[in-house]
Amino acid sequence: MGHFNILVLLLVCSIITLNQLGQCRQSDDDHYVYKHHNNLELNVLLQKINTKCPSISRLYQLTERSVNGWPLTVIELSTNPGQHQLLVPEVKIVANMHGNEVLGREMLLRLADYICTEYLNNNKDIVQLLNRTRIHIMPSMNPDGWDIAANNYRSSDWLLGRANLNGVDLNRDFPDLDVVEFRKGNKEDFVSSLVNHQMQPETRAIVQWILTNPFVLSANLHGGALVANYPYDETPDGSTNTYTPSPDDQTFKHLARTYASNHKTMAKQSSRCDNDEDFTKQGGITNGAAWYSVAGGMQDFNYLASNCFEITLELGCQKFPPIEKLPVEWENNREALISFIKQAHIGIKGLVRDSNGYSIDGAIIRVQNITNGENRVINHDLTTTSDGEYWRLLTPGVYEVMATKQNYIPEIKTVVIKPKSSEQNEHAEIVNFNLKKFYY
Repeated sequence: MGHFNILVLLLVCSIITLNQLGQCRQSDDDHYVYKHHNNLELNVLLQKINTKCPSISRLYQLTERSVNGWPLTVIELSTNPGQHQLLVPEVKIVANMHGNEVLGREMLLRLADYICTEYLNNNKDIVQLLNRTRIHIMPSMNPDGWDIAANNYRSSDWLLGRANLNGVDLNRDFPDLDVVEFRKGNKEDFVSSLVNHQMQPETRAIVQWILTNPFVLSANLHGGALVANYPYDETPDGSTNTYTPSPDDQTFKHLARTYASNHKTMAKQSSRCDNDEDFTKQGGITNGAAWYSVAGGMQDFNYLASNCFEITLELGCQKFPPIEKLPVEWENNREALISFIKQAHIGIKGLVRDSNGYSIDGAIIRVQNITNGENRVINHDLTTTSDGEYWRLLTPGVYEVMATKQNYIPEIKTVVIKPKSSEQNEHAEIVNFNLKKFYY
């Protein structure tokens, strides 16, 4: 870190009222300091990581700031920072959407530092992960809520700091595309839901981020429970809790189980939170709507508005755990986080080209599961990027995959996705398509 940044940090530390959340301090070595980083320290630490690993990292901010003016900062980790690489899947992880749920915030700061450090140490697993994955980490989506929670962290109020500065729960603030989906609405319904819903600045920034990047996989880190939650989050009939599977229920359960089984306690008996369901009976996972229905959530918006599959991770019973628990929580979550990111490489991926070899933007990828004669269309189509790329997360099985676009002759291929042993590095099968023009 440069001398100027250190002076700025020391100056701010001198005017900040220090509290029991931890001293504002700068380490002189590369050892990670576990603490509850305030919003300034969060950005300083991300800058420090970027400085330590300039060849594999980039800092950027979303298009809007929080209500109180804090940037929504992201650190990108990849071998080609700032540029999308053909057929390299992009993963995002977001934390601190609810300002008083802070464990995920600290875990993502630690994750960014860990990936940087282990890459420099030539950790084979991390080097391979970055060679074939572009990772975007946002430690805090709600810095204003964090300020409120941190200033009142001894309060018994379960909700204090949960919302943003305008008092809006950001995980109820996304366009409710579930309603459009359940009613089998059309594209105009989708556009209308975006236009008519007045979102908070933090939400608007995330929506634009989702819609302008080819994210394949995502996790949303929360706290207050210990479970991996998967879509749908909302019930179709307005009931409080009814299992509501998405068309990709099988894949989502796999993603949730991947996290829960690699977490050191999430799937183990005696890990339940007081007055909560015993999710360990289900392997530490739950369908969101079966737990309780959420309208306007970020998880379902990702799935219904883009090609991105997102799950919600509740990391622990304590929303604001004491500092001394953070190292233990990192060990609980470290392998689960890395294993989850690797799931961007399951299923298939490929390119859709025309007969002249040009990319076809917006081609539809439709999948039918024909495993053991099932013959079930997975009613969730994906679309190709401007470069003609697609990624389709799928679990082992036999599938018929069709690529199609208006004025082109559809092409169908049969794909067998085989189970992989724990020793194998998972990778998506390459399935390319070449579409011929349909002439009337």
